Amino acid sequence: MKRKAADYLIYDEATGLYREDPEQAVRDDVERHHWRAVGRTVLKDWRLYAMLVPMLLVFLFWRYFPMYELLGCFKVGDDVKAVSDQFFLGFSNFRSLLVGSNAPDFWRALRNTFLLSFYGLCFGFPVPIILALFFNEIRSNIARSVYQVLTYLPKFISTVVMTSLITLLIKQSSIISDMGIISKFLVSIGAISEEVGRAGMLNNPLFFRAIYQLSGIWEGAGYGSIVYFAAIIAISPTSYEAAQIDGANKWAQMRYVVLPSILSTIVIMLITRIGALLNIGYEKVILLYNVNTYVTADVVSTFSYRIAMAGNAAKGLASAAEMMNNVIGMLLVIGANTISRKASDVSLY
Repeated sequence: MKRKAADYLIYDEATGLYREDPEQAVRDDVERHHWRAVGRTVLKDWRLYAMLVPMLLVFLFWRYFPMYELLGCFKVGDDVKAVSDQFFLGFSNFRSLLVGSNAPDFWRALRNTFLLSFYGLCFGFPVPIILALFFNEIRSNIARSVYQVLTYLPKFISTVVMTSLITLLIKQSSIISDMGIISKFLVSIGAISEEVGRAGMLNNPLFFRAIYQLSGIWEGAGYGSIVYFAAIIAISPTSYEAAQIDGANKWAQMRYVVLPSILSTIVIMLITRIGALLNIGYEKVILLYNVNTYVTADVVSTFSYRIAMAGNAAKGLASAAEMMNNVIGMLLVIGANTISRKASDVSLY
C-alpha cells in the first residue's frame, strides 16, 4: 500500500507547516545506525563471539556439509557417473526399503529402533528425575558430591569398555566359567534356567532389550540428572518454608513444590528426548548383538551400516534408510512440541 506524507509528518496548525514526528525520527535514526550499533556490540564483546567460532565450525563440518551426501538417497549406484549427475534419478532406494526386497529387514529394524527407544523413554526418562530428587534431600555436601560422582562416572566410560564390562558380567567372568556374575545370580534365584545362562543371555533375543535398557540407565541416569538437579536448586527457599508452615512433609514438598517448579524443564527435556526417539547409535548395538539376536537387536543404524559395507552400490540404500529414520524423528519433534504448546504452554519454539 502506498504511503502518504501524512503517515510520517504531523501538521502544525499554528504555522500551517508539516513537521516530523519525534518518535518516527528516533526510529529512523535507529534504523540508519543499526549495523553500526551491531558492530560496536561485537567489538565490545568480541571474546564471547570468538567462543562461538568452534561451535559454528562443528555445525558447518559435521551438520551442514554432510547434507550433500543425503542427496545420494536419490541416485543410482553408478561409479562411472559423477555424483552430481546421479541426483534425483528416481526413488528406487525408497521403494526397495518400503515394498521391495529389503522391506522385511528394514521394517524389522525400524520396529526394533522404535521399541528400544520407547522402552528407554518409559523406563529411562524418569530415573534421572528421581535421582535429582534424592540428591536434593541429601544434606551433607560431601556425601552428595560422592554419590553424584559415582553416578556420573559410567557416562565417561567409552562404549567399547562399557560393552566389554556388560559381556563379562553376563557371559563369562573367568576362563573356567561360562557364566558371569549376573547370570549366576539370576540362575540362583530361578529367574532364568541354567541352560540359558550357559548359552549366554546375549545370544538370546528375548533378553537383548532388557540388557540394553538396564545398561543404558546405568550409563546415563547420573549424567542426565544434572539438568534436573540444577533446576531444583534454583527453587526459592521461601516455597519450602511456606509448604512447611502448611504442614507438608518431605514427600508432600516433592509433590507440590519441587515437581511443579521443574515441570517446564521436564517438558523441554521430554520433547528433546522424543526428537531423538529413533536416533539409536550403532556403536553399542553392534558391539552387543550377533546373528542370533537380529530379530530384536537390529536397528536402523546397524541395518544401514551392514548395507553400506556391502559395496558402493548399496550406499544410496543405506542413506535412504537413515533419511527416512531422521524424517520420522523430525515429525515426532514437531508433533510433541505442538501438543506440549497447546496443553501446557511450554514448548521449544
